[in-house]
Amino acid sequence: MIKPRSDLKPNTADYENLPLVTANGFREYDARWLFGKEINLLGVQALGLGLGTYLHQIGVQPKVVTGHDFRSYSLSIKQALTIGLLRAGCEVHDIGLALSPVAYYAQFALDCPAVAMVTASHNENGWTGVKMGAKRPLTFGPDEINAIKKIVLEGLGQERAGGTYVAVPDMRETYLQAVTKGHKLSRPIKVIAACGNGTAGAFAPEALRRIGADVIGMDTDLDFTFPKYNPNPEDLHMLHAMGDAVKAQGADLCLGFDGDGDRCGVVDDTGREIFADKIGVLLARDLSAQHKNAQFVVDVKSTGLYLTDPVLKERGVKTDYWKTGHSYIKRRTAELQALAGFEKSGHFFFNPPVGHGYDDGIVAGIQVLEMLDRAGSKKLSALYDGLPKTFGSPTMAPECPDDKKYAVVDALVKDYSELAAKGETLLGQKIASVVTVNGVRVTLEDGTWGLVRASSNKPSLVVVVESPVSESNMRAMFADIDARLAKHPEVGEYDQKI
Repeated sequence: MIKPRSDLKPNTADYENLPLVTANGFREYDARWLFGKEINLLGVQALGLGLGTYLHQIGVQPKVVTGHDFRSYSLSIKQALTIGLLRAGCEVHDIGLALSPVAYYAQFALDCPAVAMVTASHNENGWTGVKMGAKRPLTFGPDEINAIKKIVLEGLGQERAGGTYVAVPDMRETYLQAVTKGHKLSRPIKVIAACGNGTAGAFAPEALRRIGADVIGMDTDLDFTFPKYNPNPEDLHMLHAMGDAVKAQGADLCLGFDGDGDRCGVVDDTGREIFADKIGVLLARDLSAQHKNAQFVVDVKSTGLYLTDPVLKERGVKTDYWKTGHSYIKRRTAELQALAGFEKSGHFFFNPPVGHGYDDGIVAGIQVLEMLDRAGSKKLSALYDGLPKTFGSPTMAPECPDDKKYAVVDALVKDYSELAAKGETLLGQKIASVVTVNGVRVTLEDGTWGLVRASSNKPSLVVVVESPVSESNMRAMFADIDARLAKHPEVGEYDQKI
């Protein structure tokens, strides 16, 4: 295997003959690069060879599901990845255009231990990436990613004979039948399916129709230019458009799906955005009524209601706060054999009997509709208003270079940890806890909390704040974090601010 380089420039002879792979593309639990600038097609081949080599090293049968999202370059990237996997002696099962959860489902349906899904999820055009796994329903974490990184960047890939290619033309229908089987609403709930012109447009509306929903499609035509906004149901641009559509159509709710369909966002019947962690609390209430001794896993960006909600407390529900990231929450949900895992970003993980354990935005959307169906005459807004009131922010992402962001987070961990250790106050209150399992989550005695962590897939930080007391306390917590970040010149503009 030729050792990849990180300094190749497009429109040169070397660029056409040598693999380009930059180290920064190997992230905590998947791989993402700017296509052309940070990885070229030969670099993608090197990644496929590296993944195949790793599968042989760990003794996993080298049967790999591949699929691709709807971007102008994703098919060519998947084909280059496939060449690398074939060179490594893998049996490649190509399911064509797909969502990430369709690829995860195909691992079960086709009895393939491994998956390599080409997607940049909700990232802007220009980005590409691969979500990989070798033990269904899990995807790789840092240990596996770093092992593949070493193989690829050091040119340690090993070619083997026996690579084979299998085209799978009907996985869309197989998947749709599987996720809708046994699900039928008692009434035609009017739902808008917002897809942001991403790949979910070819899957989500049809799945919801099959369970008896009255579906109105919104931006369901596939268009890889993303003419309105990136398909990201955590982004306020998409959420506001979803809210406007609900009010214009008189719908019961809107479900929004991200670029590769593994996340789901929700807007209620009044057009109000409900962040995914609060939807998770509602789902936890609904599921815990059906399953005794239910346990859930949530990420550190999520609301504190999982511990304080009186309904969940009365039912003895246990909730474990864990590291943000779809691979982390997926793995933790499996380890604890929890009923479900929820991430504030909109990843929902349902273990049997609800799901297979991986994140699937369509399965989550079906669960939301069935929850609403079971609520009878109650609207989604009424269910949401029935939760204890909190004041929370969206997930905010100030720019910060990949090689600087962890040091900035370490500095804030040190700041808040020292404040707590000295018994000093923050915003005039005692510090109740400082959790450092993933960045720093500092909680005051009145329950107000703020989180700062490094983004796992982009050159940015992540900031979230919440207060069960008042909006002013929530904003004061953000102001404190923002002031501390302002001391670091490497921290740039926010993508959005409260």
